[in-house]
Amino acid sequence: MADPSRRLRIGTLGAAAITPAALVKPARSVPRAEVVAVAARDRARAERFTAKHAIARVHGSYAELIADPDIDAVYNPLPNSLHGEWTIAALEAGKHVLCEKPFTSNAAEAQQVADTARRTGNVVMEAFHYRYHPVMQRAVEVVRSGEIGEIRWVDAWMQAPLMKRQDIRYELDLAGGATMDLGAYTTHQVRTLTGLEPKVSAARAKERSPGVDRWMRAHLSFPSGALGRTTVSLYGAVPLSLGFHAIGSLGQLKVVNPTLPSIYSRFTVKVGGRRRRERFPRRPTYTYQLEAFVAAVLDGAPVLTPPEDSVANMAVIDAIYTAAGLSPRAS
Repeated sequence: MADPSRRLRIGTLGAAAITPAALVKPARSVPRAEVVAVAARDRARAERFTAKHAIARVHGSYAELIADPDIDAVYNPLPNSLHGEWTIAALEAGKHVLCEKPFTSNAAEAQQVADTARRTGNVVMEAFHYRYHPVMQRAVEVVRSGEIGEIRWVDAWMQAPLMKRQDIRYELDLAGGATMDLGAYTTHQVRTLTGLEPKVSAARAKERSPGVDRWMRAHLSFPSGALGRTTVSLYGAVPLSLGFHAIGSLGQLKVVNPTLPSIYSRFTVKVGGRRRRERFPRRPTYTYQLEAFVAAVLDGAPVLTPPEDSVANMAVIDAIYTAAGLSPRAS
């Protein structure tokens, strides 16, 4: 039986821009979660962060934070290339981990994390926050229930401008690229909707710099015979567009903005010549995600984005890069 008095004490590695929205603010409305410490290589930056967000402690290094006996779990929003290394280090120190996407630099490194999680018995959740929102829960239900029939086509796209030339998402050494950033979502969405693992039949990239994609389109085939496509762009003609579309033998589902539905989304099902739209709570995806993480750690609840799922997601991302003539990101 769950103990309502228990609290999950969380430390965050770094003071990344995503941390307030993804962790600090949700923790204020999740009673059993508490952000207790921040570690940053720039201690002054960490101190400013803790002062702004009323967090108790500052650690001068990531290693110091994961060694803190008064921390139960670690949030890892570090650059992509550091996800695997510090998630493993946290697991080895006995901590549970909420790790930002992409899970690691590549599938082989993801498998190392999964193996470590299995051996240590600690919870690891990849931070696909959208997966925990009722919009995605319902989308999976509609597609897998057979309401729209046998799935023949699934398409996911995520195009969002990133104009900063020096952003870390364009750094090859930091495992950057549009497919690593936005493509982690689109790959995960088509896999989650179908419940199947696709093969990459073809892919085409536009590079921001040698080896770093700013735009990528991948064509997929599924064991069921269905076909699919993912398109991502950090810099291109389309300013902002994100969603997915599943077409079946009996109808179709289209969802606009499944990633941040608390801001805006549109959920449309067409079956038998009739169209309906469904509405959902405007509660943030990150709040649902933190609740799920706390429940997994404190209550043993199941995780929708476990390490095994992350390994499979990274394997598709690696295959997209290979099909496009680019190298998967190095560990």
